[in-house]
Amino acid sequence: MNKKIWSAALLAAVMLLGAGCGQKPGAAPGNAPEQNIPEQNTPDQNAPDQNSGTDTPSPGTDSDAKQPDQGTAQPGGTNGAGGGSGQTPDTPDSNAQDDLKSETITVYYTDPDLMELKKGTSEIKFKDDKEKYTAAFKALQSSGNEQLVPLWEKAELKSVEFGDGKLTIDMHLPDEARFGSSGEAFAVDALKQTFFQFKEVQSLQMLVDGKQVESLMGHVTLENPETR
Repeated sequence: MNKKIWSAALLAAVMLLGAGCGQKPGAAPGNAPEQNIPEQNTPDQNAPDQNSGTDTPSPGTDSDAKQPDQGTAQPGGTNGAGGGSGQTPDTPDSNAQDDLKSETITVYYTDPDLMELKKGTSEIKFKDDKEKYTAAFKALQSSGNEQLVPLWEKAELKSVEFGDGKLTIDMHLPDEARFGSSGEAFAVDALKQTFFQFKEVQSLQMLVDGKQVESLMGHVTLENPETR
């Protein structure tokens, strides 16, 4: 009986001893030695210095970036305050037409049947005497009226010179600008009467390709120069 009691007591002691060893507390979570090591603040060489007091500007976010001066005139545009209007300034020739003289002159033509001289009028514009005589010759080349046939339409004016009352006209006469005897007579008279209406013209010298000739078209003899 006593042997059973000792056996039971010994078994109970062994069980208590084993239970005590199995309940030995382990390390608390989060308290492992390696987790309690202080974090080392290793400087990040690429991070901005937050203690320097200087902000590193980010691209495109600088509110102080210089903007174009909107008061400065840009090429091809109009200026802001105090700028120009953008209009093209007048050129020296912009008012040239206003400086020209104007005169209505009598111009001589012929009829469609080449039977007689007929009067017409033309308004010419010119700056000086040389331009006036050139414009008068051009008026002899067209009429704008089918009943007034120009006798000098096909002729080519090469130059005009005037001095001491003498007007010299140099022309080129292609074949289509030439007439028969009556047509040449009308052409010479038309030239003379048109230019002699200018009081300052006392004589008229006609040249063909820079040369003095006895006749313009081979029928009418010239005086060289023709006079009033």
